[in-house]
Amino acid sequence: MWTGNVISIHIADTVGAPMQALQMVRAVAGKGLEGDRYFKGEGFYSWFTGPLREISLIEAEVLERLERDHHLVLEPGETRRNIITRGVPLGHLIGQTFRVGSALLRGVEICEPCQHLVEVTGKKPLLSTLIHRGGLHAQIIADGVIQIGDAIEPIEG
Repeated sequence: MWTGNVISIHIADTVGAPMQALQMVRAVAGKGLEGDRYFKGEGFYSWFTGPLREISLIEAEVLERLERDHHLVLEPGETRRNIITRGVPLGHLIGQTFRVGSALLRGVEICEPCQHLVEVTGKKPLLSTLIHRGGLHAQIIADGVIQIGDAIEPIEG
């Protein structure tokens, strides 16, 4: 059994806007994170309906490996992911329910890197270095507040 933590929280209010760091955010089932572009239906991939764009997470350990192994610095907000985690095996959460703060999430699929991420960051090597390590798309299945430092825990059963 594992328990991880929320290291940082980020949203962008419009498509392509820089991600803003927050101390806390409200997660709303079926919508996303309050104030985020996808919550408003204004994200780059908002045309793709369903739970994929409600919330995204990426492991801090992946960002550290990018810097160590590829000399590629990707700041938490540059990832375009909403939640940076530590100690969470995100790849194991596909189809699983887990708690982040007081919100309840279900892992949907791995976030693969895309050309849009390269265009926004100007870092072309991201396409190859983040394959299968780009984070997790999740569905918000119960509203809640997420804060920096909150525990991330799997739900048994």
